[in-house]
Amino acid sequence: MTRTRATSTFDFSGSVVLVTGGGSGIGRATAEAFGRAGAQVAVTDVAETHAKATVDAIREAGGAAELFLADVTSEAAVDRLVDRVVAHFGRLDIAHNNAGAGGGVTPLAEVSTEEWRRVIDTDLTSVFLCLKAEIPAMLDSGGGAIVNTASALGLIGAPSMAAYTAAKHGVVGLTRAAALDYARRGIRVNAVCPGVIDTPLLAGLPKGARDQMALGAPLGRLGQPDEAAAAVLWLCSGAASYVTGHALPVDGGAVPGGAAARFGELG
Repeated sequence: MTRTRATSTFDFSGSVVLVTGGGSGIGRATAEAFGRAGAQVAVTDVAETHAKATVDAIREAGGAAELFLADVTSEAAVDRLVDRVVAHFGRLDIAHNNAGAGGGVTPLAEVSTEEWRRVIDTDLTSVFLCLKAEIPAMLDSGGGAIVNTASALGLIGAPSMAAYTAAKHGVVGLTRAAALDYARRGIRVNAVCPGVIDTPLLAGLPKGARDQMALGAPLGRLGQPDEAAAAVLWLCSGAASYVTGHALPVDGGAVPGGAAARFGELG
């Protein structure tokens, strides 16, 4: 299916935005989109080269961005990160907790405990640690908006992806709990649930595998990082001022289409 280009624009002038996992994929697209919309962007990643490329791209387009390296699976590192962002920019208004990693395609009983812990720490605990540090900073700034990156597999199940599915379901639950805790204190918390997005992670796959993944979406194609980024910006904008605790699929129709089994066939 041919993609129709979005024409929506946002204005985040004066806002300070933190994007974790900003060196590639959805994180980079979101960081660059916030930069084009006038925000001051704190780009965070563990990969310095990739994060620097994002910062350079934002600056070359006329935006404002700074690089902050951090391992978001470490509570001490996350606390330092938020402190450094606030010290540099003076406040924190918006956060996109996007950092994460994929899991293997393995039947549950064959998943090692080490792999389980790695995926849970990277994809779920990191979001908890970021929320825990970001929320007090936003309260000091008078409120804010947070979007966590979950997954379509945070809303449905898939065979042979137990750890990843559990982690992303956890992100959705964590998002809803945080939204309720801080709804009356000026902080909205939502999640995006991407389907199969055409990120560098997929670039090395054979064309046949990529085509099969596209079949999992009723729209008949892979999603693009900027499409997920547009959803993040909308959730953070005034246009979504009455939206909190929501898990928004950006999946080409995969969740309502019940395409989880097709995702699992890739293994």
